[in-house]
Amino acid sequence: MSDPDEGASANGAGAAAVLAAGIGGCVLGLCALAGDASASIGHLFNIWNPTGPLSGVTSAAILAWLVAWGLLSRHWSGRRVNLGRINLISALLMVVGLLLTFPPFMDLLQGK
Repeated sequence: MSDPDEGASANGAGAAAVLAAGIGGCVLGLCALAGDASASIGHLFNIWNPTGPLSGVTSAAILAWLVAWGLLSRHWSGRRVNLGRINLISALLMVVGLLLTFPPFMDLLQGK
């Protein structure tokens, strides 16, 4: 995804933030689906009883976002990357994450 362009300024740090947000959103949807589909996974995600599995689902998504952001920003620091491609990938990841948190779509995937 690197596109070295000597005359252009580096955009790797910004691209890392954008892609990390997409990854975090997708992880949120995947964890929400897993917690809803499996009682044992839902129990594993239950960090704080008043909120139930949602507490662990959001914590896992935040952790994935932070790790992705840290790794990508370290890897892309000072580089110029194809931001259009990164934006498209991030948008697709966010759409997947949003769909996976939409109850009718989750029920469809679970066969309910």
